[in-house]
Amino acid sequence: MNQGNYNKFLLLWAGQLISSIGGGLTSFGLGIYIFQKTGNASGTALLTLLAFLPGLLLKVPAGVLADRYDRRLLMMIGDGFSGLGVLFILLCMMRGDAATWQIYTGVVISSVFSALLEPAFTATITDLLTKEQFSKANGLVSMAGSAGYLFSPIIAGFLLTVSDIKVILAIDIATFFVTITAAAVVRRGLPNKEAENRTPFFTSMKEGWKVITGKRGLLPLILITSLVTLFMGVFQVLAGPFVLSFSNEKSLGIVETVAASGMLVSGAILGIRGIKRNFVRKLSLGLAASGLAMAMFGVSHNLFVIGTFGFLFFLAIPVANNSLDYLARTNIPKELQGRAWGMIGFLSQSGYVVAYGLSGVVADAVGRATGKGVGGGSAATIFAAGMCLAAIAIGLGRVARIRELEPAGNDSIGDCSEC
Repeated sequence: MNQGNYNKFLLLWAGQLISSIGGGLTSFGLGIYIFQKTGNASGTALLTLLAFLPGLLLKVPAGVLADRYDRRLLMMIGDGFSGLGVLFILLCMMRGDAATWQIYTGVVISSVFSALLEPAFTATITDLLTKEQFSKANGLVSMAGSAGYLFSPIIAGFLLTVSDIKVILAIDIATFFVTITAAAVVRRGLPNKEAENRTPFFTSMKEGWKVITGKRGLLPLILITSLVTLFMGVFQVLAGPFVLSFSNEKSLGIVETVAASGMLVSGAILGIRGIKRNFVRKLSLGLAASGLAMAMFGVSHNLFVIGTFGFLFFLAIPVANNSLDYLARTNIPKELQGRAWGMIGFLSQSGYVVAYGLSGVVADAVGRATGKGVGGGSAATIFAAGMCLAAIAIGLGRVARIRELEPAGNDSIGDCSEC
């Protein structure tokens, strides 16, 4: 085990943890701001879509850049310039009540530059760590991702009761300096990667596709994952409008924090123990459990019941994510990680685009048709999505080609040079 490189990973992870909290504050605050301004789920869904779509479209070229140029430098550029979008929104609000188009514009700017970050960060983990450290690292990364759901909602909910959203945006902007510094320190301790110009840019993009299609079982896993993200995206968009339809932003913050603590618990366990075998089975069980918990999330207006099922949903997600990440990562050659992860991210997360584009419209339509308003429509849509997710998860474990991605001997993966 290279402890020095693991310490560098921990430094990057700490920066991403802080960034996740700052981003979660902004996401929570803007979501409430838009919902109160528009009064429907469609406005919130559009905000989520615009925050997500530019980054998705740029994942593939960003992955190519991560293989051609210095990955730590790309992380610094992505983190730094993504703060410009948040700064734009803050400046608009300081001049008065910001229009929805101004908020949407700032969110798009931030998303465009954030696209550089994810493939570079994911590939950097492979640069720094051994295969034996991947599973533990993935658990810690899940914890960092959960911080935006765990700490941010309750902090933002409290801040909104004593101040306004401008304070939240200012805090988020400050976190960008921390993450840039962490990436700079790690970059200084590693050899700089020289730009590779021998392979044409679009040829490199095609190579990412060839890596995925060349490994039997990898493409079916990614395509099934895109369906999973579709149904999870429905929950992500509509959970807020559902709770806000009968409660307030402070209660929503508490519910989201309680729910996200499930991800913290499982992420901590995975960070210590990791997963060593039966990755496909645990992927299937994790997704099935999260689907059932999602379906039950909207069956009651009791905040305790809602928080409990939210907790169970987030408890199962890191298990599924950890298994999925390991199956993909250990079946991709190291030198092609950046472009491959860019393509994987684009394909697997395309389901979110459909969810963000349609879930708000569907929930509003169901609410009008049943006479139960945005809250009832959101609850019904979440229930249907959860049951679909559970059904797909059960079927995923029965696909023979996906089971072939399991590590040799069901304990450790073979040398990736043979992939």
